[in-house]
Amino acid sequence: MERGLIQVYTGDGKGKTTASIGLGIRAVGRGFKVYMVQFLKGTDTGELHTLKNIENFKVFRFQSTEKFFWSLNEEEKKILAEDMKKAYEFVVDVLQNKKCDILILDEIMAAIHSKMYTVEDVLKLIDMKPTEMELVLTGRSAPQEIIEKADLVTEMKAIKHPFEKGIPARYGIEY
Repeated sequence: MERGLIQVYTGDGKGKTTASIGLGIRAVGRGFKVYMVQFLKGTDTGELHTLKNIENFKVFRFQSTEKFFWSLNEEEKKILAEDMKKAYEFVVDVLQNKKCDILILDEIMAAIHSKMYTVEDVLKLIDMKPTEMELVLTGRSAPQEIIEKADLVTEMKAIKHPFEKGIPARYGIEY
C-alpha cells in the first residue's frame, strides 16, 4: 500500500460496521492484512462466524461481558474499563509495530461516548498511524476533532428504521 488514509464511518444510520467489513474483505482479496478491534461489543454476531474463516482478516475483542454498556452496574463498568485499557494497549502495539495494513477500530466512538476513552486518547492513536497503514474508525456521533483529522468521512443517515415499528434486531440481519 502506498499511503494509508484515515476513514470515518459515523451517523445514526445502519451500516457503519458493515461498510468497514466490506472494505476489509476487499483489501484481503488484494493481499492485505486486516485487523478489526471491536469496542463495546461482547455479543455473538454473524460476521464473526464468517470472518474467522478468512485468512488475513482478524477480529479482536476485549470486552469480558456480553451486556450492553447502559445495563452495567458500577463494578461491571470498572471491569470493562480494565478491558478497554487492554484494548487500547493492543491498538498501540499494532500501530507501533505495523502489524497490519488496515486497522479498523469498530465502535471506537461508542468507547468515547461511554467515557472509556477521551477524544484526546483517540487522536493520539490517529497520530500514531504509520504512513502506509489505512485506519478506519466507526461509531455514531464522531467528534469534530476526529472528523477534521480524517481523509474520508461517511455519515450513515437513518431515514427509516424497522425499530421505529417495534421490530427488534433480527438474527442474521442486524447481528
